[in-house]
Amino acid sequence: MKKLLKYFLNGFLIVAPISLTIYIIVAIVNWLDNLFLLYYPGLGLFIMIFLITLVGFIGSSFLVKPFFVLTERIMNRLPLVSMIYSSLKDLFDAFVGENQKFNQPVLVKMTQFQDVLKLGFITQTSMDALHLPDKVAVYFPHSYNFSGELFLVPRESVTFLEIPSSEVMKFVVSGGVSKL
Repeated sequence: MKKLLKYFLNGFLIVAPISLTIYIIVAIVNWLDNLFLLYYPGLGLFIMIFLITLVGFIGSSFLVKPFFVLTERIMNRLPLVSMIYSSLKDLFDAFVGENQKFNQPVLVKMTQFQDVLKLGFITQTSMDALHLPDKVAVYFPHSYNFSGELFLVPRESVTFLEIPSSEVMKFVVSGGVSKL
């Protein structure tokens, strides 16, 4: 009976991630197909990719940039909308685009008396605005979650890592299960 349970758990560990990945992809494709009221499976995904690429192409035109700047100013002035829009824009800018924030992984010694280390990402190298010139801002993502904490730590407690930030993020979010 123990062998059967072991085989079941091994099979579960193989099937579950594959099944959930396929389920999520199919759910997104179906959602996009329903969004565009399409009757051909997967066409919604291609339409969405095309539209996003088209918006990116049009958005890079110097003729349209003033319109986007004006729209952004309006979004930033509306009371509730500004909070949501600016937070989402900052979040997306942190992960993709020209101003990526999580591109410098670091190892931080958390206490002076113990050898407790934590992986994080430098988000600001200067804390002069807070009158803390000897501190840097380090973001520590939580494992198995899309949240984290921001700490202001002494520069001397920070060790810069020569590892791609995507690998460090995957390692932290997986709870240390993924290999570096």
